[in-house]
Amino acid sequence: MGKILAVDDSATMRQMVATALKESGHQVFEAGDGKEALSKAQKERFDLVITDVNMPQMDGLTLIKELRGLANYRFTPILFLTTESGADMKQQAKASGATGWLVKPFKPDQLLATVGKVLR
Repeated sequence: MGKILAVDDSATMRQMVATALKESGHQVFEAGDGKEALSKAQKERFDLVITDVNMPQMDGLTLIKELRGLANYRFTPILFLTTESGADMKQQAKASGATGWLVKPFKPDQLLATVGKVLR
């Protein structure tokens, strides 16, 4: 199972993501914003990063660009988990280096299926 970093400024959303992933055997670490996530990613190696888009300190798009600049994260799967479902935001996410996209609210089985695909 994977070592996953869940990034969201909502503690409730982080808990929902963490609970679903932990129940499937994944090891989950949490960060409240992009700045905290980047700091953790520079100290530890994660198999997958799941991030919100809109957060204080550092948003998800900036976080992805920063992670992609690190040698350890050049090819690491990064999923966006956000309420924004517009084509423009999806395009920005892909341009930043996002691997995939999930829209909130999500169903745990939907999250697990997507995580399973990118962690193969």
